[in-house]
Amino acid sequence: MSQTHPTAPVASQRIAELIRDRILSGQLPPGTRIVQDELAEELDSSRLPVREALRILQSTGLVTLRANHGAWVSSMTLRDCTLSYQMRERLEPLLLAESMPLLTADHFDRLRALQAEIEATDDVEEFLVLDRRLHWLTYQAQDTGQLTHTVARLWDTTQHYRRAFTHLTARERKWITNAEHHLLIQALEDTDSASAQNVLTTHIRRTRLELTHHPAVFA
Repeated sequence: MSQTHPTAPVASQRIAELIRDRILSGQLPPGTRIVQDELAEELDSSRLPVREALRILQSTGLVTLRANHGAWVSSMTLRDCTLSYQMRERLEPLLLAESMPLLTADHFDRLRALQAEIEATDDVEEFLVLDRRLHWLTYQAQDTGQLTHTVARLWDTTQHYRRAFTHLTARERKWITNAEHHLLIQALEDTDSASAQNVLTTHIRRTRLELTHHPAVFA
């Protein structure tokens, strides 16, 4: 009887992370077909770990597997993205509230350093990386399992549209984003949970509402 090679799960996870990075970086935009044989050849891998990696990414919403048609980078309609942002508006303040009591002075120092880097850059890709780090630093003090997993999925599956939107609106929105970040960090330092959650909700809602004015992002 054949046995699964003990390194197969590790290889699958490694390949899944590589594909995920390519999707989140924009190298593989929504609607791109992922050809298993080509990917296996590129990575000098058998097809099995590639297939398992795609299944892992399907479970996170980043990849869509179509019977007899292969794998594709998942795409969203404006309605899909709107619903995802509405979920974020409700779930992220809850995640923030769970993490907030465990934030330390070191967290606040790192948040302010990240915000300084955000204000110093005009590069959209760098901003997206720093913005993600800033928000997830406010959440990471408390790993709430399913809640953290759900929020991470919402961030990942909307990444492409956040990137396209930011390219279109970065200059006009920069001062608003910076102001809201400062308000959020200050509320966290003041241990003002209600204000921190309100700022975060407004921050997410603003992007959702402005996305509706840019339907071309979803073309």
